[in-house]
Amino acid sequence: MNVDDVRAALAEHGYLADEGLATAVFLALRLRRPLLLEGEAGVGKTEVAKVLSRWTGGELLRLQCYEGIDVGQAVYEWDYSRQLLHLRAAEAAGVAAGEGTERLEDELYSERFLVRRPLLRALTAGDGPPPVLLIDEVDRADDEFEAFLLEILSDYAVTVPELGTFHADVPPVVVITSNRTRDVHDALKRRCLYHWVEHPSFEREVAIVRLRAPEVPERLARQVAGAVEQVRALGLYKPPGVAETIDWAVALAALGRTELDEASVGATLGTLLKYREDQERLATRGVGDLVRAAVLRGA
Repeated sequence: MNVDDVRAALAEHGYLADEGLATAVFLALRLRRPLLLEGEAGVGKTEVAKVLSRWTGGELLRLQCYEGIDVGQAVYEWDYSRQLLHLRAAEAAGVAAGEGTERLEDELYSERFLVRRPLLRALTAGDGPPPVLLIDEVDRADDEFEAFLLEILSDYAVTVPELGTFHADVPPVVVITSNRTRDVHDALKRRCLYHWVEHPSFEREVAIVRLRAPEVPERLARQVAGAVEQVRALGLYKPPGVAETIDWAVALAALGRTELDEASVGATLGTLLKYREDQERLATRGVGDLVRAAVLRGA
């Protein structure tokens, strides 16, 4: 397998990667290292993990990070309700009395009552292709949780005090994403391969729209990509991502449009820009000018 093979496999499963991203994915697979993808929201970072899962056949395990996430949500927790039911049943049967007490306590903290969250599931997957572990938007998690990830990403192991250490026989494929709302610590970056994901070029975005929404006429796809390219240069609060580009093109096609015009852009702008301030900035710039420039760009 080489970089071209990776690029072709990603394309076959619906993701058009540039040379830099394909190389980063190739190295992450070859070296079995976590891949940290940073970039603006909507550039396709999360989609990389989904496509890798479809390609390799490994189960996709997604851990969505947020402020306050802890070990219980990420690694494991005990099924307290089932433990309580088991305890009551044992008491009713008289097992809890005498020498049965110690054995009962051991049973309560056996794997039978262990609820495996994404990180532990990724480390204890059975036979078959390694799972793809997506740690999404790690920049939203607290510093403490990010520090906790260091152990797992270094040794692919985690300890459950009552049961011991779980170690992955075969490391999962790990993709970590960050929208860079804050800087990820250097210690985490050292454990990962790093790649900054840019918005696609004009030609690649046209190809993405054609691949993901084949019902969109090529002329319209080119004009949409040309318009989005200009919109992203306006310094908006939330520039449109690739998903918004596809949504916009699909919406225009659903309305029967084969090329951009000022009225259609005005009627469908909500599929592209999700903040009133951004829509006002585009209106100030001039929708008519945007359409004329997009038509020229897409010619």
